[in-house]
Amino acid sequence: NGSPYSGFHQGGGETTVTEFLQREIPKYSIVLIDEIESSLHPRAQRRLVRDLAKICRERELQILLTTHSPYILEELPLKARAYILQSTNGAREFVYGVSSEFAMSKMDDVPHYECDAYVEDERARIMLIEIVASHRKELVRRFQVIPYGAASVGKALGQMIAGRKFPRASCVFIDGDQGQPVGCFPLPGDDAPEQVIFNELRAKNWGALAGRTGRPFAEIADQCARVMAGGNHHEWIDSAASALVLGGDTLWAAMCAEWASSCLTPERAAKVIQPIEDALNGIPYIAQIVAQTSVPVPMPEPRAPVPAAPRPASMTRRVASSSRDSSAQTSLLSRLPGADPESKP
Repeated sequence: NGSPYSGFHQGGGETTVTEFLQREIPKYSIVLIDEIESSLHPRAQRRLVRDLAKICRERELQILLTTHSPYILEELPLKARAYILQSTNGAREFVYGVSSEFAMSKMDDVPHYECDAYVEDERARIMLIEIVASHRKELVRRFQVIPYGAASVGKALGQMIAGRKFPRASCVFIDGDQGQPVGCFPLPGDDAPEQVIFNELRAKNWGALAGRTGRPFAEIADQCARVMAGGNHHEWIDSAASALVLGGDTLWAAMCAEWASSCLTPERAAKVIQPIEDALNGIPYIAQIVAQTSVPVPMPEPRAPVPAAPRPASMTRRVASSSRDSSAQTSLLSRLPGADPESKP
């Protein structure tokens, strides 16, 4: 706008960007920019990407840039994002359409979660993590599990999910003994998590739980059977863990891991994992329910045709005229792009 500008009080990145935007880049050029976010405030990073997009459209440019900034990535459409992923054998592969959280998690030691999964309590949190770790381990670092407390809170969260009122990708799980309220997905089994896992592991003669806990099999079997004879299933874990000289969460995590690997079938696990995967992929709750529903929609019974009353001659002439007009309209509509010639106006 003609105003004087001095880089004396600006950072190096701002000065570089200003000089770059003032250059006349030839049409159809390919522009390479390394570390585009260098020394720029997050707001300035976002504005820069928008300005570059405008220049690309006006001059028909192609810009290839590298970045470690989530703000830059979030301004780019998914198809414009590429991440260079290094596999365990050292090979490098381009992965397109990554989220900023996924990219940040790969570049950082601290996970940047793409999705929130809500569960009732800490026991349900451990159970859900072990299910995913046993059947889809690569998803574990992409979502976080948040306990919400009472089941009534979970049902309220489910209503928000169904109404699409969450600002980010989320799904709500509820214990199996709570049914399936709107917006919620049940954890495996028809009972509380403790009852489900204790009963199914006992049916498997406790599997390899002794090896997971470092306690003799006889002690594991005796103490778990003892607590199950008690009345309150909420006390089973702490009572058994105390007798086995283990932490409650340690014993529960070992039981969940053994149950998920030896008792939980892939089909049952998929019912829990699919909502998380759908949330990560941006598939809304309503679409998830439709995809999981296998019950056919009842169709109305066909009715016998009602015989038409005889028309007067004058009305017959008007109907014939109207039919000719309708045929002319249908002929005209059939010539429109995408029109169905069998459809009626």
